[in-house]
Amino acid sequence: MIALTLAQLARVLNGRLELAPGIASDAVVSGDVDTDSRLIQPGGIFVAKPGEVTDGHLFVGAAVERGAVVAIVERLVDAPVSQVVVPDAIGALADLARHVVAQVRDAGALRIVGITGSNGKTTTKNLLARILEDEGETVAPRASFNNEVGAPLTMLRVTESTRFLVSEFGASAPGEIARLAGLVEPDVGVVLMVGMAHAGGFGGIEATFEAKSELVRAIRPGGLTVLNADDPRVAAMAPIAAERSASVRWFGRGPGADVRADDVQVAGDGTRSVITADGVSAPLHLRVLGEHHVMNALAAIAAATALGVSLVDCIARLETVELAERWRMQPLGSDRVRIINDAYNASPDSMSAALRTLAQITGPTERTVAVLGAMNELGEYADDEHDRIGLLAVRLGIQRIVVVGTAARRMYLEAIAQGSWDAEAVFFATDDEAYEYLLGELRDGDRVLVKSSNAAGLRFLGDRLGESFS
Repeated sequence: MIALTLAQLARVLNGRLELAPGIASDAVVSGDVDTDSRLIQPGGIFVAKPGEVTDGHLFVGAAVERGAVVAIVERLVDAPVSQVVVPDAIGALADLARHVVAQVRDAGALRIVGITGSNGKTTTKNLLARILEDEGETVAPRASFNNEVGAPLTMLRVTESTRFLVSEFGASAPGEIARLAGLVEPDVGVVLMVGMAHAGGFGGIEATFEAKSELVRAIRPGGLTVLNADDPRVAAMAPIAAERSASVRWFGRGPGADVRADDVQVAGDGTRSVITADGVSAPLHLRVLGEHHVMNALAAIAAATALGVSLVDCIARLETVELAERWRMQPLGSDRVRIINDAYNASPDSMSAALRTLAQITGPTERTVAVLGAMNELGEYADDEHDRIGLLAVRLGIQRIVVVGTAARRMYLEAIAQGSWDAEAVFFATDDEAYEYLLGELRDGDRVLVKSSNAAGLRFLGDRLGESFS
């Protein structure tokens, strides 16, 4: 974080400063900010966030032991550390992020990119950060830091030397992207797709469109929007961009896109294509598994080239990326039994894409095995969408369908109803049962996809299988 005195910090947060003995109000703090006391480093700022399970105020002492020099709290805590008392710790975190980014932007050449979409945010963020980091200091979220806590924490890593801030904006309810993106007013806003992820929380696909379009409405006047030309709902955001006097840069597979992919070929070592950006073409071998990640690469290239990076440099840097993120199309196991662990997140769109990838990368002498868990946050759409995935798995000819967890049972029932019998589809209530079955079932030449939402926990089953067949 940029340097602030304790008095300045209190003024920014409109809070009451309570100094520790022997500490003056002009003492300077510039350490990292965090809400997790275990991650505090010497000189750090600890935000005591109240939570559903526990309360950050209980861990102020632990943060001090790890080197925190100030705590942002909602009530004064008996601990030997200076404290800024505020009504709302999460609100204060947002206020601090807004101030820090504004100060850096006003003083230098900071460019800010915001990314949202029902799927692909984290992968696109990582691809874009990889391109930009060779241009100058780049700050991007760790993992999926894209909510009311994670997004501001990422913003607070910005310093006077930062050239690019890449922010990922997720949402669990309408208005959340507007609040988060409004903290920084991105110069470039990237919208990947509008799908069924979180549709239960939003109340349907049209409400999801409204939520994702909040990023476009938050773009700095005269900025740039990078929109998916292949998604009609995303394409419909162009008039919203015009309201912000923002230009539109299109990416997609069609000939009308400013940045497009042709001759796409999917294999076990990644996806090859020819990328064209503004009339210049070059081949790309994207080693991140899955044809759907080509669209994420296109979005990253569209943003990066708009920021002045050449297509040749974009491609050279993307070809160094072997894994988008842990538990996202992560290759494990061995050539004998290959495990693809993609169980960090799941929606109907990403589940479909992962199953299609499994079918595409499996050779004629190899066997497809899909280990599937529940897709969460679908609300009233959950039954129909789980049915649809069970049907798709059968139609793709997946040779073994292993469904895990009662919340995903409809996939199994639909697979059976569609003609997958004779042990082609099996169901297990627990990960342990599925693991024991797969230890005895998997054989040389199997290609295994493990896919579920984070809450279903199958990512750990994928790790176990990867280790067992390494």
